[in-house]
Amino acid sequence: MAKRFSGVAKEILLCFTTRPKFTGYHGKSPYFLINQMRELMGDNWPSHEIEQRRKFSQALWQLKKSRLIILNQKEDGTFVVELSEKGKRKVKEFQFAELKMRIPKKWDGKWRIVIFDIPNKRNQGREALRSKIKELDFYQLQKSVWVFPYPCEQEIEFIVEFFHLYPYVQIIEATKIKNDAKLRKYYGLF
Repeated sequence: MAKRFSGVAKEILLCFTTRPKFTGYHGKSPYFLINQMRELMGDNWPSHEIEQRRKFSQALWQLKKSRLIILNQKEDGTFVVELSEKGKRKVKEFQFAELKMRIPKKWDGKWRIVIFDIPNKRNQGREALRSKIKELDFYQLQKSVWVFPYPCEQEIEFIVEFFHLYPYVQIIEATKIKNDAKLRKYYGLF
């Protein structure tokens, strides 16, 4: 069973997507991060300061115990907190789970076609890709051919990178698909 993390632990990990490591000095405590997180989270930082510090400390301890972050004190008393390889993978898992398509207000008239031919030894990646593109509302044109009317290259590239599927997935941009009335109807593009 996958280990569950508190919302605070998840937010701490996701902050590492904007900063690869945190460095600071606060006496002999590594919890200088509380002040840095308060700045990063801005308005999302709860007003219950004491309770938040407790939750934050517990989340940090949980992340360190799970070996998702590495906390080191240098000789000069500076603390450095960074993601471990396992932590980087967990951040990618969170990003994958929360992946959503950005839909522009106006269609540019182009179809994005995702095709793949993934070998059986990569079955887990193939099924995850298929499941995610269904969730993202791609239209299945054929067994391994999916269509979407809006830019999706970054999202597909993220999935492909996450599951190491680069040689097996192609993204095609087309201005015309013969008899695309069914597609236009599906996406409300009339």
